[in-house]
Amino acid sequence: MELIANNKKAFHNFFISNCIEAGISLKGCEVKSVRQGAVSIVDSYCQIKNGELFLKNAYIKQYEKATVFKTDERRVRKLLLHKSEIMKFEREVKEKGFSIVPTKVYIDDNGRVKIEIGLAKGKKLYDKRETLKEKQVKREIERFNKR
Repeated sequence: MELIANNKKAFHNFFISNCIEAGISLKGCEVKSVRQGAVSIVDSYCQIKNGELFLKNAYIKQYEKATVFKTDERRVRKLLLHKSEIMKFEREVKEKGFSIVPTKVYIDDNGRVKIEIGLAKGKKLYDKRETLKEKQVKREIERFNKR
């Protein structure tokens, strides 16, 4: 597995649970751009429409060497999941108020571009502060143990 993009902002702003792997429907030279690492999923989110899952506001840079086939960098992309998984996510979003957020983009062992998505529940300001304090304490402990 080769990690291409990581959404650190999602882990800062949300409690992420129930992560699942999905395929992405890409066109033309978008795969080559992804392999070069020209991807950003920081402000992106997923939405369910008519029983299908779509990735919105994800940035994939246009491939420089492409001649004819050029796509919009922030176009809506379809995510490939089983119907039962989509229905499970849809139930959680409607009943409990979760959001669906992408957390990672990577290339799997077979050379396919995959995205990891998870159910997200928003953090309050005091939760964000608490996680930052925990990270700082862990760093100080590691620094102390190195000596």
